[in-house]
Amino acid sequence: MNHLCARTAGFVSAALATAIVMPATAHATPPIGVSAVTLSKQTVDGKDYIVSEITVAPNGSTGWHTHQGEIYGVIKSGVLTHYGSDCQQDGVYGPGAAITDPTGPQHVHLARNLGTTPLVLDVTYIDPAGAPTSDSAPNPGCDFE
Repeated sequence: MNHLCARTAGFVSAALATAIVMPATAHATPPIGVSAVTLSKQTVDGKDYIVSEITVAPNGSTGWHTHQGEIYGVIKSGVLTHYGSDCQQDGVYGPGAAITDPTGPQHVHLARNLGTTPLVLDVTYIDPAGAPTSDSAPNPGCDFE
């Protein structure tokens, strides 16, 4: 076996061994049945101010996520059921209800539409300029997404 083949075989063997021994990495959970329309976006003094209308289909969810900036919302129709990273329901919000979520990567959460009609909410995000409105996060161990 020439030197290049021996090195390649060694690399492949090491990669296979790592794949077999290393635990699987937790993957982010994508939203299910969610659409968003940006109604307004403006950047002022290093912050993005974004207003969006979000629709979550029946049995849909936002996927587990966090926010780098502030978020404020109002439920227009439907019912939003909110869960924290402890897998416990920590709020149910109907039409007219105001909502907010804590900021930072330690505040993993999920919103679900458990109803039979679409959930529609208007949301204002105040984020560092250029930051996404949310960051996907792995499921913290709950039996739902």
